[in-house]
Amino acid sequence: MSAVTTTTTATTAVPLAATVENSQVRRRRRLSPGKRLPATRFLGPALLLALWAAASAAGQLDPGAIPAPWTVLETGVQLWTDGTLPTDILTSLQRAGSGFAIGLTAGIALALASGLSRTGEALIDGSVQLNRAIPTLGLIPLFILWLGIGETFKIAIIAIVVYIPIYLNTHAALSGIDSRFVELAEVQGLSRYAFIRRIVIPGALPGFFVGLRLGVTGSWLGLVVLEQINATSGLGYMMFQAQNYGQTDVILVGLVVYGIFGLISDSAVRLIERRVLSWRRTLSS
Repeated sequence: MSAVTTTTTATTAVPLAATVENSQVRRRRRLSPGKRLPATRFLGPALLLALWAAASAAGQLDPGAIPAPWTVLETGVQLWTDGTLPTDILTSLQRAGSGFAIGLTAGIALALASGLSRTGEALIDGSVQLNRAIPTLGLIPLFILWLGIGETFKIAIIAIVVYIPIYLNTHAALSGIDSRFVELAEVQGLSRYAFIRRIVIPGALPGFFVGLRLGVTGSWLGLVVLEQINATSGLGYMMFQAQNYGQTDVILVGLVVYGIFGLISDSAVRLIERRVLSWRRTLSS
């Protein structure tokens, strides 16, 4: 009788344990954000656009202050047709691209020099932290005196806006590399080049991409201010001229173009990051 009871208990315990395990698996799965849905990043802007259109159609917004989306679209088409918008977009892209390239190169070089050498850290990190504490746009008057009021100071300011987040995040990622990997490289007798290629670069890439996204966004934020200073073309200049004549629809066209470029560039960096760091197992993947 005792043997029969034991066998029955054991037989009952097996499905019970399986049920408990399946329940735990289900609970663990609920903690995950779930499978990534395509084009979800555009749902937020689409919702804002729909609310804007609905409020304009219902007469809840003053057309003189906030024109309807279709009015802004008509203005954008008109500016594109007469050649104003393409010229301003091309000029802004050239400024942002030049400043971003210089800032990217400087940020990576300074982060590597500071993160891989105590001497470099002593000479570089303090200066960069001091530069970070100074408002970058507050440097505009000084840079105008140094570099003139032409294009050079605009590109220099954009480069500063870009290099700071790239340096900070890349340097933090380098400093956060586990020392056991360094010890392993020393035991394996890796050369300096092999150490950088196999350990430093993979360890620093996650932080670098965070800084890269911030730098891309920063280049657009700085551009909108700089193009209102002694400029004869560019999206910021177009918006400044529209402000003088009270053309809110033209201002909104410029803001929409800035937003579109910012969203596209950030999405491109995210895509590159997912491809390059496909070996990582994270919540976002």
